[in-house]
Amino acid sequence: MEITSTNNELIKKYAKLQQKKYRTETGMFLLEGYKTIKEAFDSGIKIECIFVEKSHAEDYVFAKNLITETNSTVLKKLCSTESAPPAVAVAYQKQYNLEQFKNLNKVILLEGIKDLGNLGTIIRSGVAFGCDGIVLFGDCADLYNPKCVRSAVGNLWKIPICSCNNINELDGIFQGFHKIATLPRSNNLLKEFKPQTPILVMFGSEADGLSEELIKFSTDTVKIEMKDNVESLNLAASASVIMYELFH
Repeated sequence: MEITSTNNELIKKYAKLQQKKYRTETGMFLLEGYKTIKEAFDSGIKIECIFVEKSHAEDYVFAKNLITETNSTVLKKLCSTESAPPAVAVAYQKQYNLEQFKNLNKVILLEGIKDLGNLGTIIRSGVAFGCDGIVLFGDCADLYNPKCVRSAVGNLWKIPICSCNNINELDGIFQGFHKIATLPRSNNLLKEFKPQTPILVMFGSEADGLSEELIKFSTDTVKIEMKDNVESLNLAASASVIMYELFH
């Protein structure tokens, strides 16, 4: 099969997946580039189709039944970056239920995180440092936004990620966990901190930090010791340091 026009109905339909509204409605999302597509395929992500520039079709023989040959104009229509990759795939989002988190050992919670690059980087670090699951609490960035998918560098489907807006639901799932609020001011220094497992480590957004609701929900606090002339770290950097120390 070959599609070469941006006016093709399928192309117009899938291009809408750049918008959160259509990702939510369809449960689909876009994958850009060989590495991301291949890792998703190998991880068992259900792929609807792969639009591939004709000259690169041989690279995608692993998914030959899913391939539709196309051109760079069509790929640019499907892609969110300035230069289109040689392939864009349409895939189905992986769904998890918070109930599944009861049996996990090392979980992080991100409250109100809006920066897509930070979210993708935290997912990548979480996989690297042994995190078992991630909870997105409150109004967070869209996990399947193409920028987040790119930032996660193929790690988005290697770890359970679930959204939650209800503190009572959190309490029911994480009641027996050592619940740690990461704060700029705490009596507990990271280098001396000895957590118990199972563990839930909570991070607030760079703009607002953790809400009072989640601070009260915590059973402990911790901070990264830093030089006095540095006020704070980027959220992804902070989360990576803390996960390395507490999980690795």
